[in-house]
Amino acid sequence: MLAYRAGDAEAFTTLYRRYRGSLYRYLDRHCGNTALAEELFQEVWIKVINARAGYEPLARFSTWVFRIARHRLIDHYRQQAPRLAASFAPLGMNDELDPVDELIDQLPAADHETPHALLERRTTAERISLALADLPVAQRDVFLLAEEGGLTLDEIAAATETGRETAKSRLRYALGKLRHSLRDLL
Repeated sequence: MLAYRAGDAEAFTTLYRRYRGSLYRYLDRHCGNTALAEELFQEVWIKVINARAGYEPLARFSTWVFRIARHRLIDHYRQQAPRLAASFAPLGMNDELDPVDELIDQLPAADHETPHALLERRTTAERISLALADLPVAQRDVFLLAEEGGLTLDEIAAATETGRETAKSRLRYALGKLRHSLRDLL
């Protein structure tokens, strides 16, 4: 980011390639709507571009960009709160788009792509998606920052603007709930 701030356009391309997948998955798994995730994803990168001149390396770039993404999600949900309250649907359960298909693509391929193996993969992906959706938002946020963003506890604490112990606690509870929900898969 420092090179980009200094005018190296190729540095931005490197940052984008490095973080596009994890950042997009973080947004998509939070909102469960591919179109919305794409819109938020673009807005985050626009914010990165606009913040170029004033960027100061107070934390790792990953911490900084995931903080921007998290704040954009919060802003979106605040703007949508009245409409969402009127027509609440659980996260990840959008009828138009199926986030389970993306999870299926990320699971390791079975040795034999038999109908049974495909059904098993789809069932597993659905279970994981539902288990993530059942987590409280703060725990899901910390879990996704760790898993999708690859952030450390200190970086998660900085991105979520909480203490390290709070982040650690939320991650521990999230992992415990996921293990409990998916215990028969382990």
